[in-house]
Amino acid sequence: MAAEGSASTACTGSSLLQPVSEITNLPLDQVNFVVCQLCALLSAFWFRLFLHPSKTSPFIRHVVATLLGIYFALFCFGWYALHFLVQSGLTYGIMILTGVEHMHKYCLVVALSYLSLCQITRVYVFDYGMYTADFTGPMMVITQKITSIAFEIHDGMARKEEHLTPGQKILAIRRMPSLLEYFSYNCNFMGILAGPTCSYNDYIAFIEGDPRRHRDQDADRKSHNKLRPSEPSPNMEVVRKVATSFFCLIVFLSVCKVFPVERNIDDDFIANTPFYGQVVYLYLSMLTTRPKYYFVWTLADAINNAAGFGFNGYDIDGSPRWDLISNLRILNIEFATSFKVFLDNWNIQTAHWLKRVCYERCPYHPTAATFILSAMWHGAYPGYYLTFLTGIVITLAARAVRHNVRPHFLHSPTHRLVYDIITWAATQIAICYTVVPFVLLSIGPSMKFYRSWYFSLHVGCVLLAVALPVKPRHLRLKDQEKNSLQESVQHHLGATATHCSQKEKAS
Repeated sequence: MAAEGSASTACTGSSLLQPVSEITNLPLDQVNFVVCQLCALLSAFWFRLFLHPSKTSPFIRHVVATLLGIYFALFCFGWYALHFLVQSGLTYGIMILTGVEHMHKYCLVVALSYLSLCQITRVYVFDYGMYTADFTGPMMVITQKITSIAFEIHDGMARKEEHLTPGQKILAIRRMPSLLEYFSYNCNFMGILAGPTCSYNDYIAFIEGDPRRHRDQDADRKSHNKLRPSEPSPNMEVVRKVATSFFCLIVFLSVCKVFPVERNIDDDFIANTPFYGQVVYLYLSMLTTRPKYYFVWTLADAINNAAGFGFNGYDIDGSPRWDLISNLRILNIEFATSFKVFLDNWNIQTAHWLKRVCYERCPYHPTAATFILSAMWHGAYPGYYLTFLTGIVITLAARAVRHNVRPHFLHSPTHRLVYDIITWAATQIAICYTVVPFVLLSIGPSMKFYRSWYFSLHVGCVLLAVALPVKPRHLRLKDQEKNSLQESVQHHLGATATHCSQKEKAS
């Protein structure tokens, strides 16, 4: 038995930090993860200072970033980390062999299938319900990167320029990446453990030392270079994000056991607690699960910023922005007044990936297709699928309410405030109701929770989606284009009139 335990530990990561795990009473894989992320943070500072693009070549930066990433992965996950290399190598071969016309389809199917196979094996063969750090977490990010780069190569090398959206033109890749560039993008030490996903063009521009070259217009770049000859320092932003992440960790460790999610399906709790009490407890129990995600994603963002990656231009007041690959906006999440606003600020890079890979390209029922892809990507637990199927219904209902009800509350600040308060409460409860299966994981407990609520939000949202009309997506896009065109024409006419009046006064 002892030999089997040591072998298991060796397969799943280093046991060097076992004493720390015992002292903190945390699983060893989680301790390994946090320590590796802290080491990655220190390595990122070193990478920016001593392997700066002005001091070394992109080749050296690629090699070092990749080797450090593979080392951290081996330390955390043992030989399971080889799946990262196998998945990346397999899809690179597909890109080379299949050509740019169809590579994006094959890479999506193969990368997602490989990820799903690993997730199913881990869930149903090894440790069902063990909600700890596991090797399929990094594979989820690598899958995003593999599919993103495949679609971006297809856009840049197989599609005509006039058929691309403005966003696709920026991200389109015009040449096939080398094997080193590909592995560096997928497995670099800054993002291999917790992401976030970034575009290939952004990553290569960072490695080569010109992070805004494909996003800024030439005139903007020249003015920026004149005004700011040196690149901005990320140090203060890194300090802020690290402090935020560890504050979230302390909050999570302090309160997560005070409001366990499982109490929502406890028989005594359901029988003896009035419905309003169940609603309040649901909100509090789900609220206390979010800080762990805040910790992981904010720390990951800080690591990338410490390496110099994530610069996103300047604010109006001239202060640098380091949110190019940020994965969340905490205040926007907690004070979201619509389902869409919540999703737009939660796991932002995954939302961008789903939009670029699925929503913008799917000709039929893009909302449903996007939620289904998200469920498949998240894993094999039935609760994930129940969450995302519920999310489809609530999204459609929220869209219908926003299009039909919101205009009636925009006539005065008081009405708008009332609307915001009501929609904030409704959004928070809807989010909590939706993601309970995501936390409970299994069908049985999830259905027990929904039965205790009499499937009330499911029924209400279906009725709202059916009763309130919403224009189809292609008509909404036409209206947006028409409105933007009208605004630009009015702006042009106003500017022309102002110019003419000035000339008259001068004469």
